[in-house]
Amino acid sequence: MNRRELIQLAATAAGLQAISHKAYSQTVFTNHPFKLGIASGAPTPDGVVLWTKLISDELFGFGHQPIDVTWQVAHDEKFERLALQGTSTALPQLGHAVHAELRGLQSDRWYFYRFIVGSGAGVQMSDIGRTRTTPTLGSKADKLRFAFASCQRWEHGYYSAYRQMVRDNPDLIVFLGDYIYEYASPKILPPSFVRGHNLRKAITLADYRDRYALHKSDPLLQAAHRACPWIVTWDDHEVQNDYASDQGEELIPQADFLTQRAAAYQAFYEHMPLPASALMRGLAGLGQNDGLRVNQRLAWGQLANFHVLDCRQYRDYQVCPKPGRGGSTTVLASQCEELKNPARSMLGKPQEAWLAEGLALDAKQDVSSQPWSVIAQSTLLAKINSPAGKEPRIWTDGWEGYPFARRRLLESMQVQPNLHPVILSGDVHLNVVANVENTATEFCGTSLTSHTNWHPEREPTFYKDNPSISYFNSEKRGYALAEVTPKLWTTTLMGVEDARSESSATTPIAKFAVERGNKAPVKI
Repeated sequence: MNRRELIQLAATAAGLQAISHKAYSQTVFTNHPFKLGIASGAPTPDGVVLWTKLISDELFGFGHQPIDVTWQVAHDEKFERLALQGTSTALPQLGHAVHAELRGLQSDRWYFYRFIVGSGAGVQMSDIGRTRTTPTLGSKADKLRFAFASCQRWEHGYYSAYRQMVRDNPDLIVFLGDYIYEYASPKILPPSFVRGHNLRKAITLADYRDRYALHKSDPLLQAAHRACPWIVTWDDHEVQNDYASDQGEELIPQADFLTQRAAAYQAFYEHMPLPASALMRGLAGLGQNDGLRVNQRLAWGQLANFHVLDCRQYRDYQVCPKPGRGGSTTVLASQCEELKNPARSMLGKPQEAWLAEGLALDAKQDVSSQPWSVIAQSTLLAKINSPAGKEPRIWTDGWEGYPFARRRLLESMQVQPNLHPVILSGDVHLNVVANVENTATEFCGTSLTSHTNWHPEREPTFYKDNPSISYFNSEKRGYALAEVTPKLWTTTLMGVEDARSESSATTPIAKFAVERGNKAPVKI
């Protein structure tokens, strides 16, 4: 199928229109087809996207047949008071994924949901998930609790952090990238790896589907998806390490890389609770073809507006790469003339304008109802300075590798004096809390499992050299928990005691507060 036909089918299935006459009426499912779990996401005041993906290991599985899947949404966990129910079609062209886009729910409410497939003695039912709608636009919202996480390489640790995250009872989970890692496992696992897999390096659609199936087989990750709706964006490993726009780090021919990227993007859509509009908008994108639209806005009443960014699809290539390679390196600022090019962008100029427009709208609201502006994106914005007397070294894949784009992002906040910005970051496998140039508080969450070899805080003058940084920790894996009210934002950094243990506890390691109108975080 060509991409346009694929989009049309996805839109039809997500829109719950009648295509069941094409669907295969399978009366018997002898094996549980919901092995990858269920999820919800992209919540609105009157709806949400429900997701699942059918997997068959039967000899006469459903193969290339469409499958009708019933979904139910209820006010209670026993499903005695149904709120909505309907049928969506799992299409073989989308790996039998289901993206049911619901409308007609009540705002600011919790609901339970499940999926049912088959008939008669062969009926199979999914686990029960919990989801919720957002407060209505412009309505008063007194509080929001959400978790944010990133970077969960399978081999580097167990997903024990999700156990505590579910206990935290968040309204939302925000995932900031590197949901999967495309690498093959070493044939002989090093001592730092706790588990391996036998999948090859991901290149094709089948490869990426297998990689998501691996990650989604984890019961603790499945439990986190069942707990509440998710908002998702990506970083590089959903495609290839350090890729930028239409170029990979291995510099394979552009046409071949775009084929690989298209496969990776389709697999991301197939496995995430995204609306079909992500595919349709991605076709034209923001000046790109064959993309997937993951940048999005989500409002939590008057309390918070989320501006979710895509830092990969539209960026310029990294500067001063190693010979014969794409991707990043670390360079002395004085030895890389390309850093001085003001035209280079991390987000792409159209997305920069989209963000600036959204922030301006936040600031124009009545003073009493101006929201927290939450910029959710994949990598650290704050600068980590070199020790005094040493020339700065620039990591070219991060925001410092795009200095003029970084400056434009800060200026889009600085020109709005009534803005209340908070930046959420991931990617670097570090906990960092910073006041970014007296413009915004940044909370960079550590990796959920992925290792780090970066320990600059061990330098005796680290905090003296970095006065904008309130906290830095490279030792812990985990996530962050944010609790937001109209006047106060608090973030608790949660650390796993031992990521090598599946049963490890996760406990608070630091807590910071930001008062409305203040740019500086305070440890509490």
